Amino acid sequence: MSFTLRSVKVPPNSASLEEARARVFDFFRTACRSIPQIVEIYNLQDVVTVSQLRSTIASEIRKNSNITNPKVIDLLLFKGTEELSNITEHAKQRHHLIGQYVVGQQGLVQDLDTKDQGISEFLKNFYKSNYF
Repeated sequence: MSFTLRSVKVPPNSASLEEARARVFDFFRTACRSIPQIVEIYNLQDVVTVSQLRSTIASEIRKNSNITNPKVIDLLLFKGTEELSNITEHAKQRHHLIGQYVVGQQGLVQDLDTKDQGISEFLKNFYKSNYF
C-alpha cells in the first residue's frame, strides 16, 4: 500500500507557474487517492469520513493559493509530499492525524465562560500572564 508513493519525487524546480500548478493538482489527486488507505491504516472510520479528509486537504492547499513564485510552490509541494509519505508509511500515530487533520489547528472547542464564573480578577490576570 505505502510503497506506491515511494517512487513519487518532486523535481527541484518548475519552469513556470503553470507547471507548478499542474504539479499541485497531481499531488492533490495522489493525496485524495490515498485517503481510503489512510483511513483504513489508522482506523479513522469512527472519527472522520473520506470526504471530510478530502476537504481538509483541499483547504490546506487553498491556504497557499495566493503564492505565485514557482520555487515556493515547489517547496510547499515537497513538504506536502513528505507529509503524505510519512502518513502512508505509518510514521505518524493515530492521534497525530486526529490532532492535525480532524480536530484542526484551533484545537478542541472549549466553553471558557462556565470556567471563569467563580474566579477572581487576580486569578484571571494570572492565568493570562506568562507565569502559567
